[in-house]
Amino acid sequence: MEQFKSGFAAFIGRPNAGKSTMLNQLIGEKIAIVSDKPQTTRTRIQGVLTLPQGQIIFVDTPGVHKPGYRLNRRMMQAVIDAIESVDVLLLIVDATTGFGHGDRFVLDLIKQASTPSFLLLNKIDLIKDKSELLPLIDFYQKEHDFKEIIPVSALVGDGKEVLLNKLLEYLPEGPMYFSEDDLTDQPERVIVAEIVREKILELTEEEIPYATAVVTERFTEEENLIRIYCNILVEKQSQKPIIIGRGGQRLKLVGTRARQEIERLLGKKVYLELYVKVKEHWRNDERVLDEIGIVGGRQ
Repeated sequence: MEQFKSGFAAFIGRPNAGKSTMLNQLIGEKIAIVSDKPQTTRTRIQGVLTLPQGQIIFVDTPGVHKPGYRLNRRMMQAVIDAIESVDVLLLIVDATTGFGHGDRFVLDLIKQASTPSFLLLNKIDLIKDKSELLPLIDFYQKEHDFKEIIPVSALVGDGKEVLLNKLLEYLPEGPMYFSEDDLTDQPERVIVAEIVREKILELTEEEIPYATAVVTERFTEEENLIRIYCNILVEKQSQKPIIIGRGGQRLKLVGTRARQEIERLLGKKVYLELYVKVKEHWRNDERVLDEIGIVGGRQ
């Protein structure tokens, strides 16, 4: 009889490499928000996949970037913590773009770790001639001793089964860390706040996403209804009308889209109330960072 395998695998990569999309693809549910704007993922999110042969806990980390605010320092600390604490590192790179300074920084982090690492060449669904991958594979093979190099598409699922089978080979024998029904370690009130933030990312311009945070103030469950009250934090008074929109239309659309997704997630009717508040310098405010669940790197 085969022994049950279990362990942790962390996605590491530049912003927009496809880490969160890959996590959602592997788990089969949307547990991490996705956007084409960098630094969408701010904290460390764990997704749980339970198979007959074992349990894989995937860790989605923020994109590797140069930290400025305390927010960003905490985000980078989440990356470092993941590198030091998992069983396998999954370096995910966008195979459609060239190798740049950011890629070198990420690769150096991987090279400094003693943890076994896989290279995932993502977005292969956008590459018609797969032979174009060969120079990239050759380059990375010369740079580091990757245990596996796997072409994948986070969007459509190419390479998913290969990745799962290879991970089970490398993970140690171990216990079931989560129950079979668990898909994530994220509390519902955190997931709800992140869904609201995702809709803001979808509906606002470049400057706003970085200056926005969402905190779930109240989450009360009744027999046939869940009441949720969220505060949307911005840093400047001038940003408030951008979120609200003319006649409150943008905020209303954020609320409608978020509520529909939250109802699908929770399987219950939702009443969602959103408030926009100005909180200057929240990205450097330890208490606010604690509230929105961004751990690590605390001064």
